[in-house]
Amino acid sequence: MLRWSIGFLIVAIIAGVFGFGGLAAGAAEIAKILFFLFIILFVVTLITGRRKSRDLLD
Repeated sequence: MLRWSIGFLIVAIIAGVFGFGGLAAGAAEIAKILFFLFIILFVVTLITGRRKSRDLLD
């Protein structure tokens, strides 16, 4: 249990350094771009996946 506590402490310190260092805003912008990119890819995959499954049934 002590190992988990030390691990979480290290993660918290690293997150604090990034948060107070101003890197959080840049990371948030990158995360927004990636989120919308993956949403678009998901929709395209759904559309093409349905088209291929219909071709197999016909």
